[in-house]
Amino acid sequence: MTSTLLIVQIVLAIAITIAVLLQKSSSIGLGAYSGSNESVFGAKGPTGFLAKATFTLGFFFIVNTLALGYMYTAENSKSVADSIVPKNNAAVPAAPKSATPAPSAPAAPTPSTEK
Repeated sequence: MTSTLLIVQIVLAIAITIAVLLQKSSSIGLGAYSGSNESVFGAKGPTGFLAKATFTLGFFFIVNTLALGYMYTAENSKSVADSIVPKNNAAVPAAPKSATPAPSAPAAPTPSTEK
């Protein structure tokens, strides 16, 4: 499933690149924010087909990126050490449980008050 989503991601990236390159360049640089009619925030707004297509492709690109991130995280949550099998196929023994607790260290001597 992740390889299918990865192929879709590559196709979407190429399609977004083509859609952006096909759009008309206003060539006004920072003047786009001064209220020009050809700017994105102007009176017309982004009503062209290519602008709508770019927005749609960008939306699908973001959704696909989030899906890929979720799939890779779910897939890589397991450790490689979980799949290691010893050469002799024997189970690794657990630490023995002792019936008696380990002896504790002796207490420090208390100073006597007698002289």
